[in-house]
Amino acid sequence: MSDPNVGRLLGKRYRLQEIIGTGAMGRVYRAKDVLLGGVPVAVKFLALSVQNKKMRLRERFEREAKTCALLGQKSINIVRVMDYGVDEKSTPFYVMEYLQGKSLSQIIRDEKPSLLRFLSLARQISSGLQCAHNGIVVDGKVCPIIHRDIKPSNMLAIHDASFGELVKVLDFGIAKLLLSDTKQTNYYLGTLAYSSPEQMEGKELDNRSDIYSLGVMMFEMLTGKMPLIPENPSFGGWYKVHHYKPPRLFSEANPSLQLPLEVENLVMKCLAKKPNERPQSINEILKELASIEEYYKRSQALVNVDNNIAVGSEDRSKNVALAPTVKTDFSQDPKLDVNTSANNEEILRQAVWPKDKPIADIVFPQNIHVNGNFTPALWIMLPQIEIQKRLVCTRYNQFLFITAPHPMLLWITVIYHRKFGAKWLPHYLDLKTNTGKDIATLLGKTGYYRLVFFGRETPSKCSHILLSSIAPAQRQRLLDWVNMSHTLPSSAKPQFSKNLLKGEFQKIKPQILAKLQGINTDSPFDLSA
Repeated sequence: MSDPNVGRLLGKRYRLQEIIGTGAMGRVYRAKDVLLGGVPVAVKFLALSVQNKKMRLRERFEREAKTCALLGQKSINIVRVMDYGVDEKSTPFYVMEYLQGKSLSQIIRDEKPSLLRFLSLARQISSGLQCAHNGIVVDGKVCPIIHRDIKPSNMLAIHDASFGELVKVLDFGIAKLLLSDTKQTNYYLGTLAYSSPEQMEGKELDNRSDIYSLGVMMFEMLTGKMPLIPENPSFGGWYKVHHYKPPRLFSEANPSLQLPLEVENLVMKCLAKKPNERPQSINEILKELASIEEYYKRSQALVNVDNNIAVGSEDRSKNVALAPTVKTDFSQDPKLDVNTSANNEEILRQAVWPKDKPIADIVFPQNIHVNGNFTPALWIMLPQIEIQKRLVCTRYNQFLFITAPHPMLLWITVIYHRKFGAKWLPHYLDLKTNTGKDIATLLGKTGYYRLVFFGRETPSKCSHILLSSIAPAQRQRLLDWVNMSHTLPSSAKPQFSKNLLKGEFQKIKPQILAKLQGINTDSPFDLSA
């Protein structure tokens, strides 16, 4: 029997395509955001049976949506929620980013992660939890959030063009905001195998309960086995082992496993029965993981040098630090190396600030004619000190498209330096104009563009040029959007769509900034979204 929701247009914006998950709380669908040009999203509905029977669960569902929305803006390691609503049948739903990847359960079962991969996965999960434990602002107060259901099936590893393997913490459905004046009856919620002793007692929980669950999960990631096995899988059986049975030794769970003592000690400390004997914050765990990871990466790099695998020492140090997270322009398209660096000097000589443009901090696109061909460029005027601050920087670009009420494209460019922060360089392209279509088409076909900088103090000459590449998937979307715009109607003034895109831009700004801050380096290379 076909699902009646498939093909449905929800809230005049989200076209439901297929069901991708079910659970006790509801169903999840893959959908397209038709307002933003068909961007894939996931829509989670609260089950009708749940909302009809228990209003408290409906409130919990709404809290989950709001919690994830706030946390997802602060951390790239937490699933991002973009919208919340109630449909015409009064069924609550929320919209989140659509993620394709593998659950940590699958990775543990099928792939047996290496030590370095474990350290990366554990560090990212801890980073997401740190963000939750640091809290969100509710009614002017900072309220820490305890997840209360840390387990492998609630962790999803996806491939990210910038970061390589990126982990997202999912399902804050039973998370709790720690409000000092909260008066609620405590009762058990969670997953028995991963619950802390105090959680099984229904006690008031703090961040150290999540740390215990993280310890259980880290043991499983390393050994493929659980640290505790009850005589029977009932609540009483799990209660007994979590309270009274010491966790298995690593050597018992996996005799062939060889682990650094620091890793074993960290996991065992997380598994302490008493909260005051565990690490007292996720920050302690992050520091320990980072220290171990840095030591073993450095050791691996030394092994590579001894085996004559390394290239030049300076370049090698960059590659070791950046390879998992940053993709350079030049490794993707060899034409970039030839056409761009050789012609930058020529552009510097011939680029002249247009007479029809003011001497002010502005950004606009204008193609440049080089060697008989047009190359796309974004012209930028800033104070000279702002340009100097980011001569060496990480570049990032992303494009957003809105189909109605007027087809409009937002072209986002960011130049980021960890000391001086991000400089946002947005520009809007009207895809009902020939100019807008031509620029978007050239960007899609060329696959890169130049950032041409002019200092406000010396506007007569170009002061600097940077290059920014465009990821293949984005290039194709640009060409698709231009084709769509030929037939899309305009039902309102372009400013209406521009205002809607400005709102979307403000929503994703924290997400982009979190990604750039996560690089933790200033690179001459460029991030393609």
